[in-house]
Amino acid sequence: MIRILTLAWLVWLEMLRRKDVYVLLILLAAFLVTLMALNLFGLGQAVSYLKEIGLLLAWVCSWILAVSVSARQLPQEERQGTIFPLLAKPVSRAEVLLGKWLGAWVVTGAATLVFYVLLALMVALRGGGFGGVVLAQAWLLHLGLLAIITALGIAFSTRLHADAASALTYVVTLAAWLVMPRVPDLVLTARGVVQTGLMVIYYALPHLELFDLRRRLVYGWSPAPGAAVLLTLVYGLLMTAVFLTLGWLAYRNKRFTRGAML
Repeated sequence: MIRILTLAWLVWLEMLRRKDVYVLLILLAAFLVTLMALNLFGLGQAVSYLKEIGLLLAWVCSWILAVSVSARQLPQEERQGTIFPLLAKPVSRAEVLLGKWLGAWVVTGAATLVFYVLLALMVALRGGGFGGVVLAQAWLLHLGLLAIITALGIAFSTRLHADAASALTYVVTLAAWLVMPRVPDLVLTARGVVQTGLMVIYYALPHLELFDLRRRLVYGWSPAPGAAVLLTLVYGLLMTAVFLTLGWLAYRNKRFTRGAML
């Protein structure tokens, strides 16, 4: 466990060395400027607009950060040749994979918390607010979503270089977000192989829409039932475990060659 935590801490240090903190600051600046621009068009006084657009930006920024951080961890170690001394310490490949995932997840989770705090402050300045319980539920479920996305990025990066792993993670997560909620309707009109394929996709891809509580935050609805939130978090844990297990199966017998990963 100590090795996994150490590897996770190294992800934080690597983020600082690579000046990823500047990328985060740029995202935060864009986030703030966009929210402030609402006032220029007379929308800033409508707190619901501020909440809705702010939450959308928080989700998009955290999605981009989660994919970019997770998908480059393993290819970067292989490209730089640091994977060889790392595995010689000795550290198992499972520990490397878990440590990299944990670091990427915690980094993106902390960044997302900053986004939420910034948005809450902006809303408060406009005389609005979020329900404390609903906001806590939304952040917890957002963490569950980020756990799945970072696990998927890590899994793809076990066999692909960073750019390909990032692109594939973007495509899969975007497809899961946009297509999955519509599959039940599509199945009703599909037949044969198409219907079977839709059902396979429906059960294979993660249901990311389950983690979205933005409407409750925007419209001031009551908190979600605790049992539903808990079950959703358990589902997120299971999907994360599935993707990490698939990544480990792809990584455990992989042969490393210096300079092979570009």
